[in-house]
Amino acid sequence: MYGKLEEKTLPRRLEQHFYPSDFYARCVACFVAFSALLVLSPLLLICALIIRISSPGKIFFRQQRVGRGGEIFILYKFRTMVASTEGLPITAANDCRITLFGRILRKSKFDELPELYNVLLGDMSFIGPRPEVVELVDLDNPMWHEILRVRPGISDPVTLQFRNEENLLAGVEDKKKFYLEVIQPYKLNGYTEYLKSKNLKNDLKVVAQTFKVVLFPQTAPPLKIEEISSSKRSDVNVSLAVRHSVRQIKK
Repeated sequence: MYGKLEEKTLPRRLEQHFYPSDFYARCVACFVAFSALLVLSPLLLICALIIRISSPGKIFFRQQRVGRGGEIFILYKFRTMVASTEGLPITAANDCRITLFGRILRKSKFDELPELYNVLLGDMSFIGPRPEVVELVDLDNPMWHEILRVRPGISDPVTLQFRNEENLLAGVEDKKKFYLEVIQPYKLNGYTEYLKSKNLKNDLKVVAQTFKVVLFPQTAPPLKIEEISSSKRSDVNVSLAVRHSVRQIKK
């Protein structure tokens, strides 16, 4: 997973959706990302040094993800696992490849700080659907066409719900099957539901809630595997659960 990137492509590109305020939002995103990288540079340097000293391998994890319009880009994170080319494209909490310091980075979400560079490059935005790995994107599903019309983001209401995704996967035997048949459909419904109400005001609320959840995780209990499984049995239930999450963001 952490070795040389394979050359992967999607069979076709999709239509991109441009909001009228995109240019101004992009300027603000670049300014905030650049400022955050400068302010956080001491922390980034400390994390990089510990990763280098604590385990052999590169400091940064690079992986191909699917971005706006189906374009492939390289996602940057701090490496939290042993250097290996083997394993699933998804990670469970009990994955033996996760390093000791990697567990700390994952729990604190500090492993995602390098994604600020992706925001600066224009591959991502602060708020938007999380970018998926290439092999888990099915362009025959019309929901992906809607989701990939916008830039992927670092956070969104669905991501906040699934911040314990690794723990959920640790409790099932066939992790990839459970992800594709249960978790991902729930996510796709959530992404499309939020995009219907996506605007600057709601995005700022998601930013505020993201900081709140990271600093005080007890204020927003994550989803349980029983809730996701029961919701998956009915598209109506999935939609209702997602709408409830979006309403919480809008309040």
